Amino acid sequence: MDNTSYQEKSLAGANGVELIIALYDAAIRFLYRAIQCVEDEDVRGRRIAIKKTIDILMYLQARLRPDLGPEPAKALSDFYAAMFSMILEASHAASKTTLEESIACIRNVREAWVIAAKDPTVGKILPRELRTREEKYLPANRPEPYDGEAPVSRWSA
Repeated sequence: MDNTSYQEKSLAGANGVELIIALYDAAIRFLYRAIQCVEDEDVRGRRIAIKKTIDILMYLQARLRPDLGPEPAKALSDFYAAMFSMILEASHAASKTTLEESIACIRNVREAWVIAAKDPTVGKILPRELRTREEKYLPANRPEPYDGEAPVSRWSA
């Protein structure tokens, strides 16, 4: 019998952007768990769920690539810092409302990643550890320096 979970199997075939979306999904799940713990007055469970959420956000922040996109990296870094503060404050106050606001904010950024996933050039700027084997080793997927302008297509007729 195969002990691999459904989640592990679905992530095995995911590309880098899909892995980022999965991390956002996990953060949202842990925040919902924290809300449940607030309702159940489970302080330990709330702290564990908050810690896991913070770990995910720290992981994502640590892998930002300002050398490839300084403006998006700065915006995401500011977002993660705001989420750290909001989530820690919500945990300290055991505030379901603030946790729900955090979920809404994270969901908004997650949805932006879903839209970005449709653009094949986005995978080129992902940190190496968030790329699939194919994305890591295909020469076409080497990132190009970010010059602040939208990428121009190299296709010609």
